[in-house]
Amino acid sequence: MSVVQSPPTVDADHATAPPRSARRIRGSRPGWFVYGCLGVVLLGSVFPFYWSLLIGSGDASTIRDPNMSWIPGGNFLANAAKVIGDPAVNFWPALWNSIVSSGLIAASVVFFSTLAGWAFAKLRFRGSSWLLVFVIATMAVPTQLGVVPLYILFSEIGWTGQLGAIIVPALVSAFGVFWMTQYIRQAVPDELIEAARVDGASSFRTFWTVGMPAARPAAAMLGLFTFVSAWNNFFWPFIVLDRQNPTLPVALSLLQSNYFVDYSIVLAGVLLSTIPLIVLFVFAGRQLVSGIMQGAVKG
Repeated sequence: MSVVQSPPTVDADHATAPPRSARRIRGSRPGWFVYGCLGVVLLGSVFPFYWSLLIGSGDASTIRDPNMSWIPGGNFLANAAKVIGDPAVNFWPALWNSIVSSGLIAASVVFFSTLAGWAFAKLRFRGSSWLLVFVIATMAVPTQLGVVPLYILFSEIGWTGQLGAIIVPALVSAFGVFWMTQYIRQAVPDELIEAARVDGASSFRTFWTVGMPAARPAAAMLGLFTFVSAWNNFFWPFIVLDRQNPTLPVALSLLQSNYFVDYSIVLAGVLLSTIPLIVLFVFAGRQLVSGIMQGAVKG
């Protein structure tokens, strides 16, 4: 007579419970060391702005005072008014030029980089891999090597001193193409493209309705960093623009062109040029965090 053994019973709580290591990782929180490192990084990032405010709210003798107070003074508005009212700086036209040039460059880089990234990531054509390698290799060429040919070119067509001379060379970015190619390759499933083609969508419509929404977080990060880079660009605008039509960094450099440099005025102007970037980061911060988190959880 055979005895049938019943299978061992398993407790439902233990059967569904995750391993201890997984529970430790899932429930763990950063310790004091992580928060301490983040606090040091935060203080190091904020200190240059506080130092600029400290000097920019004082007077000409503040930076040379050995007993300088670490509390901001009350002259910042007066110093800012001097920067804005200085006829050599030409502040408002320079601010407008920086906004227009940086905005157009950022929008163009985002559009063309996303379009090229879509082609390299999702379209099949001969030589795509080698062409992408060539685009990436152009980042190894120093910018300074193209200054003389660019200046000769824009001088011959009469664009020296014009805002287009700093916008046109920056309309496309090799880094932007590489960035968007890598993101679209992971973020856009091929099934969505096939479904759009079955529905009769053209190649550009598929890119516009499928690729652009999926690439929005990466495009927002690229646009933000491109805007900041174009806003802070000094080298090429200083060469090709004149004092009557400068961008903001070029205009602020005129504050220290005299024999005596009043650093309270200079740093007040630096803070004024930083305010639009801070406002941009506040409004674009959600897209920036979204892009970082989506890139972090990609499998």
